Amino acid sequence: MRVKAEQLAQHLARGLQPLYTIYGDEPLLALEAADMVRASARTAGYSEREVHTVEGRFNWNDLLSAGDNLSLFGSLRLADIRIPSGKPGLEGGKALQAYCARLPADTITLITLPKLDRQSTNAKWFTALDASGVVVGVNPVTIDQLPRWIGTRLAAQNLQADSQTLRFLTERVEGNLLAAQQEIRKLALLFPPGNITFENVREAVLDVARYDVFKLSDALLAGDVPRLMRMLDGLRNEGETPVLILWTLTRELRILTRIKAGQASGQPIAQLMREAGVWESRQALVDKALARVSLATLTQALHDAAAIDRTIKGLQSGDVWDALGQLALKIAPPTRSARLSPAH
Repeated sequence: MRVKAEQLAQHLARGLQPLYTIYGDEPLLALEAADMVRASARTAGYSEREVHTVEGRFNWNDLLSAGDNLSLFGSLRLADIRIPSGKPGLEGGKALQAYCARLPADTITLITLPKLDRQSTNAKWFTALDASGVVVGVNPVTIDQLPRWIGTRLAAQNLQADSQTLRFLTERVEGNLLAAQQEIRKLALLFPPGNITFENVREAVLDVARYDVFKLSDALLAGDVPRLMRMLDGLRNEGETPVLILWTLTRELRILTRIKAGQASGQPIAQLMREAGVWESRQALVDKALARVSLATLTQALHDAAAIDRTIKGLQSGDVWDALGQLALKIAPPTRSARLSPAH
């Protein structure tokens, strides 16, 4: 049985099935779907829980034997099986088929997987999961769907916003549902139930710090080097995490690279902007950056971003903040006057 993520709550309200498989590449929605199953199982009396994480030298026989053994306390249980790689392997595939052929009694089984390719969804092990229980595919929310998604989430918090406000929030989170959910929760704490105005939301979202990490994007695309350097210094002094700054810079690099490569193959710029999710209000800035940098520079910058990520994780040595500044300067190269004039 196939169930959409947005239909899962209604499905669970009608009763539990012995097996649920959740897969997809949207972490927030996948986590929420899995939490729904866990909560429903607890409510139904499945108080005992066993967690099996498939990684390294996972012993599939342990899973099969756990299914064969009755609960020590004679209680109902939830078997929570997590396969982070999405690749159970040959032995794991056979074990999952055997498990499906003999689902354990008094047990709800929840299997969570990441996004799967066509080869995986056509594999015998996944076909067995599909035939033996409920499969929930978690699809990403597109940029066009995001305003409505945000509006629905706000409504769940008894808040309403107009289309301008929803578009503004969409631009802010750039398709990151976890970031969107954080903003929605913050708004629910700040404002009473009812309508929230654009001005209220803009102030709440933007004015959380003197230096706003998301404004780095504007300075980067505009090539405003003095402002860019001041903002990096300010963010560093305020204790901002370099992870968020790297994510912000890398997001713009990927957008520019995608559009630049499309231009090189002769695709219309308007179509490329639309496909990359560049809002009309930002297209002039993106155009300015595209005219300033080459595809080779953008490609090298992405390699540099990957190196900075390794430095942040402690996998290689280096000054992270200096590297972030050098990365920004690749896209916003200083003019002669900017090089000669100190930032102020």
